Amino acid sequence: MARLHVWVEGVVQGVFFRESTRQVAQGLGLTGWVKNLPDGRVEALFQGDREHCEKALEFVRAGPPSARVASVEEKWQDGEEPLSDFTIRF
Repeated sequence: MARLHVWVEGVVQGVFFRESTRQVAQGLGLTGWVKNLPDGRVEALFQGDREHCEKALEFVRAGPPSARVASVEEKWQDGEEPLSDFTIRF
């Protein structure tokens, strides 16, 4: 079980970034969450197969078509949070 925490900076709010990330993560069979931060970034946590987490990371590095990703900070972590699905947090 892999666990990947990311923070995405750029034009990433108001461009369907969270919904697109949710759809990608669910398609990959990952659990976790994604949310907007007050400073304009998006934060996400992916849990599941490492290969699938890496595919989710590829997606957030590009984002949906309207997004303009400037940078992605990633942190691979040990442990897991008991999550049953991938959700958008508010």
